[in-house]
Amino acid sequence: MNDIRKELEKRILIIDGAMGTMIQRYKLTEADYRGERFKNWHCDVKGNNDLLNITQPQIITAIHKQYLDAGADIIETNTFSSTAIAMADYEMQSLAYELNVAAVKCAKEAINQSGKTAWIAGAIGPLNKTLSLSPDVNNPGYRAVTFDEVVAAYYEQVRGLVDGGADILLIETIFDTLNAKAAIFAIKKYFHQNPSLKKEIMISGTITDASGRTLSGQTLEAFYTSIMHAHPLSVGLNCALGAKEMRPHIEELSQIASCYVSAYPNAGLPNAMGEYDEKPEDTGHYLEDWAKEGWVNIVGGCCGTTPDHIKHIAEHVKNIKPRPLPVLEESLTTE
Repeated sequence: MNDIRKELEKRILIIDGAMGTMIQRYKLTEADYRGERFKNWHCDVKGNNDLLNITQPQIITAIHKQYLDAGADIIETNTFSSTAIAMADYEMQSLAYELNVAAVKCAKEAINQSGKTAWIAGAIGPLNKTLSLSPDVNNPGYRAVTFDEVVAAYYEQVRGLVDGGADILLIETIFDTLNAKAAIFAIKKYFHQNPSLKKEIMISGTITDASGRTLSGQTLEAFYTSIMHAHPLSVGLNCALGAKEMRPHIEELSQIASCYVSAYPNAGLPNAMGEYDEKPEDTGHYLEDWAKEGWVNIVGGCCGTTPDHIKHIAEHVKNIKPRPLPVLEESLTTE
């Protein structure tokens, strides 16, 4: 993975855009999600986008290829919910490992078809259960899941992503830092047991509102301090906010992070219908400003962004120098 570090020294890399937005364009039915293999599944699976890695791999591959053609250097696997914990919603816990392997295969196929050099980032989502907050307002001490259960779920996901051939592991859309710590622990545990397979880690948190905090209440600086022990390739922000709202947080992060900084905001804030209206050229201009300020190393899009957004972002930042890594003082040692 030294090659991605060399590339990051030279230019701003482009990460892809939204997967869900693109899947919606296909207007898939329950039968499409099920495919032949799950046509008699005992509960509804429509909306389980990760299942499409198995039942409609050609669609996922085609979406990845559109992003590559638009200028993406880093492709995220379609595995945001590919853990046993998240798949329990569809009673498909047993598929978790297979979904991750299949997702990397889709990304690899897209890269082969495009003929480009690109990196596959195994996407590790935040889970639908949180370790820091109680789902029961009457019992604040209650947790729907334990730390060990979260670690086990993430460990299985990591194993699938690595076995599939992901280049990087991306812990993203973090709203609960304790969940992220469980993911980091699972990754470290896996690579301790399989040192020859070690990969770079990217980490991306989510600031949920104007307070500048994560959903579990941490400031950006506290969040960074909580995860820096993982020695990530990059730390950044994605989701929840559009570029306009994310700007001050990216500026702050660029000043405290000792690693590379990533940013992939939504296409603005959702309208009353939950849709995203920000035009690709507008997103491109916002991120161009961040690049000119020297704040970013990796940029792309999250909810509502399309290959057109990624194309504009790539064009707007292609001639701008990346944020230089800060020079860290050597720690003093005493004899």
